[in-house]
Amino acid sequence: MAVQWPLPPEHPIVTKPPLRLGVMASGSGSNFEALVQACRSGQLSAEVSLLIVNKPEAGALRRAEVLDVPAQVLDHRNYPSREALDRALVTSFRAAQVDLVVMAGWMRIVTQELIEAYPERLINIHPSLLPSFRGAKAIRQALEAGVTLTGCTAHLVELEVDTGPILVQAALPVLDGDSEASLSERIHQQEHRILPLAVSLAAQRLGLCAQG
Repeated sequence: MAVQWPLPPEHPIVTKPPLRLGVMASGSGSNFEALVQACRSGQLSAEVSLLIVNKPEAGALRRAEVLDVPAQVLDHRNYPSREALDRALVTSFRAAQVDLVVMAGWMRIVTQELIEAYPERLINIHPSLLPSFRGAKAIRQALEAGVTLTGCTAHLVELEVDTGPILVQAALPVLDGDSEASLSERIHQQEHRILPLAVSLAAQRLGLCAQG
């Protein structure tokens, strides 16, 4: 009960060597795990080299331990500004030699420090059909607006929140009786589907890969 555009390619988009990905997460880390599984299944020609969370209690850390992915905590409360946090992120990702950075549920506004360090290489996943319903409460906004169709968007990050070139979108219906929780669950399922393709398309835009 969802429509995706663009559709996945007939053959995987491959890179030689595989991409090294950095992932940023603030919550449970389900999109992070979906990326790891896509890499390990061969769906995505990449490996997740480093996960960074901004809260020590983030569930993504537990997933990283189970999945044996290197992880680091950069608690935003320990930094005097957003710029200082982003400089620390850049330092960590450069040390891990990552090619692309994915904001997989990163609930912090990023600054030019991170965007300029990874131009056209910083990807975000957002639970709406952008440009509609930007911001942290997108699913609630969609329900309050009474729309019958919503979805999720993977896009490149620019300085203005939830803007930037769109890579992939998936649309799904809002069902009668949907709550924020039920709609969120279905949107997250689509996020897991489109995020690996978004990474491949971002790499393809940069000339980092070729059609397999």
